[in-house]
Amino acid sequence: MKHFTLRELTRSETARRRGIDNTPPSSAVKALNDLVDNVLDPLRDAWGGPIRVNSGYRCPELNKAVGGTPYSQHQRGEAADITVGSPSRNRRLLALIKKLDLPVDQCIDEKGCRWIHVSHRKGRNRRMYMKF
Repeated sequence: MKHFTLRELTRSETARRRGIDNTPPSSAVKALNDLVDNVLDPLRDAWGGPIRVNSGYRCPELNKAVGGTPYSQHQRGEAADITVGSPSRNRRLLALIKKLDLPVDQCIDEKGCRWIHVSHRKGRNRRMYMKF
């Protein structure tokens, strides 16, 4: 991990407020490292500036608390929701993800690019681009 830390990939205000232990198991830590090494760090290098992680790993209790889907890749450490500050800048970041052809499993424009969901699965990425 060059530009990101495990702490920022597991940080959650909801977990803090509700007293939820969001410590990832070793399998999720490995998946988070793969996500950073293959997607987030190369993206940050190409972007040339900070990228904020809004949500990374979520334990099942936290995932339920924030309304995540039952099979969310966040629960396995395979996903992060990211932003560079505004929908217009996030659209440029999304275009860069596509241009770089990063090995994403899913890349989702969330709510008019308020944030971008990116996921990576070791060795089996579908490169799906969607809008929600």
